[in-house]
Amino acid sequence: MRGKRYSKSTVDTYISCLDHFNQYFNGNIDQLSRKEIEDYQYFLVKKGYARSTQNQHINAIKYYYEKILKRDRKTYYIERPRKERKLPTVLSQAEIYKLLQHIHNIKHKSIISLLYACGLRIGELVNLKIKDIDSQRMVITVVCAKGAKDRIVPLPENLLVLLRKYYVDFKPKEYLFNGATNPKYSPISIRNVLKRAGLRANIKRNLTPHMLRHSYATHLLESGIDMRYIQVILGHSSVKTTEIYTHVSNQNIQAVKSPIAQMQL
Repeated sequence: MRGKRYSKSTVDTYISCLDHFNQYFNGNIDQLSRKEIEDYQYFLVKKGYARSTQNQHINAIKYYYEKILKRDRKTYYIERPRKERKLPTVLSQAEIYKLLQHIHNIKHKSIISLLYACGLRIGELVNLKIKDIDSQRMVITVVCAKGAKDRIVPLPENLLVLLRKYYVDFKPKEYLFNGATNPKYSPISIRNVLKRAGLRANIKRNLTPHMLRHSYATHLLESGIDMRYIQVILGHSSVKTTEIYTHVSNQNIQAVKSPIAQMQL
């Protein structure tokens, strides 16, 4: 999987799922029947695993049988759980501004600002290198993002100013954000920075880095940016993935007038 440029998080997830699968069958997984594999799926359902987690297990099992054991997929078809249609949670621009005002460490502020300002995934941010920042063209190159695809995202002027201040103070080496003992900053540390900032800003949400990406996409849509451009900037393979933001855009919702608006109350 690493040779095929799968992300570290995907590799780790598959290994964890297969380890769980292997333990369930006491290490005897190479000659399982279709029914036994289906029984394992039902075991996950009964244990209350989320649909997304069930799908991760199915993907890992399919990869093992198809890619490693070279089995025909028809011999172990697994019915997938129906997808949940959960809307992304977004912050308002006022909440984003309030959040940033409560981050005083310039490194932390640069990280959180960059997540929102460019709609990056957390894995994309920790893998950013100094050379990926192009101040001449005012773009950032996101290398080997999800799906092993490179893309470029626009770099706002005020973010560049902030990043330059951060660079002078911290002098990072190869990666834009170094950890205390590692060349790359830890995703867990970023999540903790965001949670602490949210508490200080009195934002009553369970803040996650991906919520900033959702907010970025929604705010672009509300400002009139074409859906296709947002799709490219976010790195979505299909515009259908991007279209979910039309369901949370305040601009679209506010345009719908309730019939009661015409009544004298």
